[in-house]
Amino acid sequence: MLQTIETYTLMFFIYSFLGWIMESVRVSIAQKKWVDRGFLIGPVLPIYGWGVVLVTILLKKYLDDILVTFVMSIVICGLLEYITSFIMEKIFKARWWDYSNRKFNINGRICLENLIMFGIACCLIVYIANPLVYSFIDWLPSIIKHICIVVFVIVYIIDSVVSSIIIFGIKKVSSEVGDSTREISAKVKSIIHSKSRLYRRLVDAFPNIKDRVDYTKWTIKSKLEEVGNKINDKVEEVQEIISEKVEDVNNKIDKKKKEVQEKIEKFKKE
Repeated sequence: MLQTIETYTLMFFIYSFLGWIMESVRVSIAQKKWVDRGFLIGPVLPIYGWGVVLVTILLKKYLDDILVTFVMSIVICGLLEYITSFIMEKIFKARWWDYSNRKFNINGRICLENLIMFGIACCLIVYIANPLVYSFIDWLPSIIKHICIVVFVIVYIIDSVVSSIIIFGIKKVSSEVGDSTREISAKVKSIIHSKSRLYRRLVDAFPNIKDRVDYTKWTIKSKLEEVGNKINDKVEEVQEIISEKVEDVNNKIDKKKKEVQEKIEKFKKE
C-alpha cells in the first residue's frame, strides 16, 4: 500500500513537471517570449499531475478497450478542469483560463477541442508513457524515493501558500488606483510589474487576471452606486411623504383654527 502511494505521488510530480514544460512552451511560442506558465512559483502544473493520476487509477480495468479509455479520459479531464476553474475563480475571484471564444465550450471553463486533445494525450500516457514512468520509479532506490517525496511535498505546500498570498496581494493592488476601468487596467499592470519577479511571472502566465481584478472592482463600485441610488430614492420618497403629511396636518390645523374663529365671532354677535 505504501509503495503504491509513493508511486502515485512521484507520478503526480513527474507529470506536473511535464505539464508545466508543455504549457510554458505552448504559451511562449504563442506570445513569442518565454512565459513561466502556472499558478505556482515552481515548475509544476498540478492539474496535469492530478489528471494523470486520476486517469491511471480509475481506468485500470478499462485498459483492454482503448475507445473506452479515450472517452472516459475526456470525462475525467473535463470534470477536473471545470471543477478546478470553478473553485479557483471562487477563491481568488480570477478566471485563470477562458475558452469562451472557442466552439462547444461550457461556461468558458472547458471546450471540446481541448477535451479531445486530453483524450488523445491520456491514451498516449496510459499505454506508452506510464510503463516508462513505472520502470523509472521502480529503478530508483527506496531511500531516494523517500527523500524525493518528502522534499517535493514540503516544497509543494510552501509554494502553494506563497503563491496564494501573492494572488491575494495582486487583488489588493486594485485598491491603490482610481475608478476608470481603462486606467485601472493599465495601472494594475504597471504596479504589478514594479513588484517582485513573482508578481510579474503571474501576470505573464495569466494576463487575464488583471482584467478580472478590474472587473471585480468595477462590479463592486457599480453595486455600491446602485445601492446608494436606491437609498437616495427611498430618502426622497420618505421626504415627500413627510412633506405631504406635514402639509395635510397644517391644512387641518388651519381649518380647525378657522372654525374656532367663526364660532367665537358667532358667539360675540349673540
